[in-house]
Amino acid sequence: MTLRIFPALIMVAVSCGTLPGRAADSAILKLVMPDAKVVAGVNVDLAKNSTFGQYVLSQFAGQNQQSQELTASIGIDPARDIHELLVASGAAGGHAGLVFARGVFDPARIAAAAAAKGAGAETYRGVTILSDAKKTGGLAFPDSTLAIMGDLANVRAAIDRLSSPAAPPPALLAQVADWSGTTDAWLVSAAPPSALMPQGAAPAGIAAQNPALYQSVQQFAVGVKFGANVQINARAQTDTAQNATSLVAVLQFMANLAQAQAQRNPAADATLKSLLVTADSNIVNLSLTLPEDQAEQLFKSRAAAPRQNKN
Repeated sequence: MTLRIFPALIMVAVSCGTLPGRAADSAILKLVMPDAKVVAGVNVDLAKNSTFGQYVLSQFAGQNQQSQELTASIGIDPARDIHELLVASGAAGGHAGLVFARGVFDPARIAAAAAAKGAGAETYRGVTILSDAKKTGGLAFPDSTLAIMGDLANVRAAIDRLSSPAAPPPALLAQVADWSGTTDAWLVSAAPPSALMPQGAAPAGIAAQNPALYQSVQQFAVGVKFGANVQINARAQTDTAQNATSLVAVLQFMANLAQAQAQRNPAADATLKSLLVTADSNIVNLSLTLPEDQAEQLFKSRAAAPRQNKN
């Protein structure tokens, strides 16, 4: 499973007062691999009520074609059955990862439907793992409220952690608690953004214009608050305070250039004026508020850019 979660969020985080949210499920976090580098989540219940939130959910659903086909064939309806999604990867830029879904499931019915569709099955530590025809992806239901999807090795390891929890590093968990508690969709990465870019994607934005400055970003986080006006907040940690100041200057220059080009578009002009970028030592903070329809257009164009560059 490629961990290209929120490709648009990653691009915003490195190239450009929230209401209380619902913090990530602590029980699920205990099942995340202890070497996790990237963790992302969506409050599905809130996303369902927002057009842009529904778009973000579609990005989660499309991350793993095998798992997507498997869940569709056995009758899981995300809009009805799932309340929270969490995705984690222990390998920066790698293909192995896990998707956790908290909701309401009927494991026996799902297993029967999967068998009728030709899915494989194995029992591991008392938990049934359904698998696709190639046995590359697995889906397990430890109980009627939790689903675990991913490559089979990681699904088995997550089941091991049901009885022997081994949580990610405290520093990463603290970031997850912060972002999941204040935003509706979020991503926290202990790996640099350069490690998460799709293979073969041509550099764009700061990555193309100032590769050294782009490489100075060591870790980052980004969160989105859904609503009629979408609130985006991002934070990046650079290797030095000097590079943080330089990154702020570049981002402000790019914003000023875009604002000059958008003067004939009042909505875009107002959105760019809401952009705030500041530096505090080696930490860069970014905030932006924009109407829901503009947010979807922006994120769709950013998500499509890597695919266009690859062709």
